[in-house]
Amino acid sequence: MAFLDYRYFSKTLQKQTAAFVLLPEVGTPPYPTLYLLHGYSDDHTIWLRRTSIERYVTDLPLIVVMPDTGHGFYTDAAEGYAHGTDIGTELIERIERTLPAKPERSARALAGLSMGGYGAFALALRHPEKFCAAHSLSGALTWGHTEDYKSGPYSDQMRRILGKNHVGSEKDLFSLAEKVQKAGNLPALRFDCGVDDFLIEQNRDFKAHLDALKIPHEYAEFPGAHNWDYWDLHIQEGLIFISKALGIVVQPQ
Repeated sequence: MAFLDYRYFSKTLQKQTAAFVLLPEVGTPPYPTLYLLHGYSDDHTIWLRRTSIERYVTDLPLIVVMPDTGHGFYTDAAEGYAHGTDIGTELIERIERTLPAKPERSARALAGLSMGGYGAFALALRHPEKFCAAHSLSGALTWGHTEDYKSGPYSDQMRRILGKNHVGSEKDLFSLAEKVQKAGNLPALRFDCGVDDFLIEQNRDFKAHLDALKIPHEYAEFPGAHNWDYWDLHIQEGLIFISKALGIVVQPQ
């Protein structure tokens, strides 16, 4: 498949930013798109550097876009950059204007790990009219739902992003899930986490919340911790889930 180092000036951020893009060489354009999101300590290059994602999607008629959000949590900061708007609106419009991407809800999906797992669900639930599916791996799913992040080594940064009264806001996945359920048009949701991951209880809490709301979803726990061995392995199951949601039929080789 083809690889693009996609650079653009974001009007939202008022700065240059970047994404890595994989373009398929199978199937017939226009193609569905997967937005694959990085974690807190990484950038848009990490999925290609630390996993076999290019090999896993080689036979899929699927564009994979891996954007950079810095430490922005894929949301519009109360004080700072509007990364949620940049990736959830501007980047999508740019990709669909400049590449053979199908401009339909049924052709857009998200996946991500850790901070990016939160981001995949946050963007899908903030914009259910834009995305048909989202997959979170080891997601920080209670970020925005608790006060825990207002203390610790990154507390000043977290306060600038979260702002005041963030619980119940669009940064709170628990609240977003309730709002989208009432409005209908729920995206398909899948999430998983390693049993030795420090975020396992966050994932269990979010599953319990979806169960209480009777929101359909897929959830799995596997052996493993918060590391690339886990993510490289389980993004493969995520791709099966995403492919099904996007209506991709994998042809036998």
